[in-house]
Amino acid sequence: MQFRFDAKQEFQLRAIEAVVDLFNGQPRLETGMTLEFESGVAAVANRLDLDEAALLANLHAVQRRLILPEDAALQCLDDDIETAAEPRLARFANFSVEMETGTGKTYVYLRTALELYRRYGLRKYIVVVPSVAIREGVLKTLQVAERHLRELYHNAPYRYYVYDSANLTQVRQFAMSDGVEIMVMTIDAFNKASNVIHQSTDRLLGETPVHFVQASRPILILDEPQNMESELRIKALAALDPLFALRYSATHRNPYNLVYRLTPYEAYRQRLVKRIEVASVVNDSDAGRVFVQLLEVKTAKRTLTARLAVHKLMKTGAVKETTVTVKPGDSLVSKTGRDDYDGFEIAEIDAGAGLVRFANDLEVALGQAIGADREALFRAQIAETIEAHFRKQRKVRESGVKVLSLFFIDRVENYTADDGVIRRLFDDEFRRLAARHHEWGQIEPATVRAAYFAEKRRKGGAREAVDTTGVSRADEDAYDLIMRDKERLLSLDEPVAFVFSHSALREGWDNPNVFQICTLNQTGSEVKKRQEIGRGVRLAVDQTGERLHDEHLNVLTVVANEAYERYVAGLQREIEDEYGRDGTPPPPPRADRPKAVLRKERALSSEFRELWERIRRKTRYQVRIDSERLVAEVARDLTRVRVGAPRVHITRATVEAVGDSLETRLTGTRVGDELRPHALPDLVASIESLLEYTTPPMRLSRSTLLAILRTADNRESMVRNPHDFATAAVRIIKEKLADQLADGIRYERVDDWYAMDRFLEDDEIDLFGKYIEPVARDTGLYTQIACDSQVERDFLRGLETRDDVKLFLKLPAWFTVPTPVGEYNPDWAIVLDREGAGERVFLVRETKGEGELRPTERMKTECGRAHFEGALGVSYDVVSAPGDVR
Repeated sequence: MQFRFDAKQEFQLRAIEAVVDLFNGQPRLETGMTLEFESGVAAVANRLDLDEAALLANLHAVQRRLILPEDAALQCLDDDIETAAEPRLARFANFSVEMETGTGKTYVYLRTALELYRRYGLRKYIVVVPSVAIREGVLKTLQVAERHLRELYHNAPYRYYVYDSANLTQVRQFAMSDGVEIMVMTIDAFNKASNVIHQSTDRLLGETPVHFVQASRPILILDEPQNMESELRIKALAALDPLFALRYSATHRNPYNLVYRLTPYEAYRQRLVKRIEVASVVNDSDAGRVFVQLLEVKTAKRTLTARLAVHKLMKTGAVKETTVTVKPGDSLVSKTGRDDYDGFEIAEIDAGAGLVRFANDLEVALGQAIGADREALFRAQIAETIEAHFRKQRKVRESGVKVLSLFFIDRVENYTADDGVIRRLFDDEFRRLAARHHEWGQIEPATVRAAYFAEKRRKGGAREAVDTTGVSRADEDAYDLIMRDKERLLSLDEPVAFVFSHSALREGWDNPNVFQICTLNQTGSEVKKRQEIGRGVRLAVDQTGERLHDEHLNVLTVVANEAYERYVAGLQREIEDEYGRDGTPPPPPRADRPKAVLRKERALSSEFRELWERIRRKTRYQVRIDSERLVAEVARDLTRVRVGAPRVHITRATVEAVGDSLETRLTGTRVGDELRPHALPDLVASIESLLEYTTPPMRLSRSTLLAILRTADNRESMVRNPHDFATAAVRIIKEKLADQLADGIRYERVDDWYAMDRFLEDDEIDLFGKYIEPVARDTGLYTQIACDSQVERDFLRGLETRDDVKLFLKLPAWFTVPTPVGEYNPDWAIVLDREGAGERVFLVRETKGEGELRPTERMKTECGRAHFEGALGVSYDVVSAPGDVR
């Protein structure tokens, strides 16, 4: 298997473009600034010529374009945390990109680095990660995307590697290289004075490794920066003396200078991630209870206390079983930090009877526990997950999809110990259920499961694996399979399909074919819920590595150990607190919800057949523009463009080490001769290449581009700096094309169509939406319809009350129209008997509330009109109420 990458996904291109446009006006560096050490080593450094005012102006332009709140000032990590005894920390700008988990943020920031090199010559990058799991994920993406990126960027000279303190020649190479260097580091590798990177060494001729990094003025790419917000870690980042930092996460704690945001709702609406459903497994007799076990009652002359086992919320956000000592009047809410224990105030401790009574009248006896029977609950969850796994694999196997299930467990020992309850229950339930599924019946459970747990430390500081059962990190095969070899894990020939973890796989690791996540743990916060769910929301891939977009296949089932209402309410609350109500997707439905059933007699009716015949044809679009007007307008603006010639910048400086920092004193600077090309490059090809990766991608004929260049009276700038001139030309062409795009788009039919048989092949479908509405009348093609807004809901109810509506359906997600700004999925198809005269009218309608259309959506609806009315002859309109349908 080889993972496939789509270089033209609109949302990813917008994220790349947002960062690159922050530096508009920065000349391309043909070489970096060079600093020379006493040892004779010369470091090639990044350089930024824009001042803060120019950066702020560019930031505002990006934020206005993407409808983001504008920052009043450029936010930097400044020297607020310094003390007089410490050296001055570098002040550097931070820019944040917020992308929902599973939408390819690692791919985006790697492409952004190469795009910054192509546009501006910036070449030194350090990807900083908070954990080994994330580091391995970044390295894996670099490996599987290498061929794709080299082809995309015409074999740009770039190297990547993981920082290794035992191989410090990497750091020297990072500093000396004139090519693109991408070094991946965990923050723990440089956040303490004792780290090797801060120690001078003979291996570098007495130099200190961090000085080479500082001299390179690296650009930091912070992966999951919310884990790097402590004072110690901020100091560590600043000590690298970065040029600036790019921050990428789905859950920023501090979104400094936000330049791009893809919310959970947008990812859901655009079907960029799996839909989520929740299977709740609870013991009805223990519903609403929490775990409390009475371990000991102590009596003294004047005191009476009890020792209880409870589930406590830790600082990390995890919930762990721990012991607390209580006396009468104490509250378990304050002892545990969890509101779940509301009502559990200690009303009485009875040493004679050996019991504790709480204010809610519940009692717990010595040695006993109240709350869920954990083993029974574990067994039920595991069984539900295995059964869902078996059903899913049978359903998708013909599509070449390997199904994976991920278990988050409460305690490592519950899996790794010789009598580990979770491993024992899994093996028991697997054998029991496999007997019902012939394709699994002869398989031993030990061959289909594997686990990865983070390492522990001994008291003396040495590392050791959790144990030697063959299921921890000590087992290199399991570690490599889970962490490093996604392709093998996704192969149908690889038996392992069930993965167990505690917390090591929570961030930084995911797998596109995780279809079930089972939470055999106590989820301490809603952020953790999102992190856990994020391990499985990426769209699935088949055996060729091709990403699949079937919305019925891309469903993630979360097998939760708490009531459905409580689980979903917590998840929704956390997302709403972060993004507001408009940025929050619909709540995940129950896994056992009723399905929408196709009314087959209506699907075979003359109304539907005629409707489908009219709307089924596929089309392709062309943007017909006024070429003469475009050439004249672009050439006019290009004539006024002035670009400076690229030059070699020669800077001399003395470098002195002060603590962990470098202090440089310029001794001379000179701008060398202009770098004139030996031969003028193919300027038309350069502009074509830049246009291809704009958002949206654009193409102009070579004759049109030649006409623009011949008309523009600016040969001097073309020859002086072809690269910067081509960049300016693309910016102007985009501006002028945007003015003509909506009016000039035309659709024409192609010899392809959407087959009506797709409805009959899958006559029961899962529905996802904010509202799942029943359709009582047989004018609806399905018995239920998913609505994402109140406007859609009201529209549906209105259609049902109208006698002139003979048939209607919500068009499926696979029914799309191509547009320059992405695929468009229209809302409704309707058959209308106009005015009772027996005249059938076939309509396509988009439902939007007042003021709901954003620029991209407006463009899509204009394209929808051109497709349906212009190419197919079907009435199309945007409406907000059922009364608007005529």
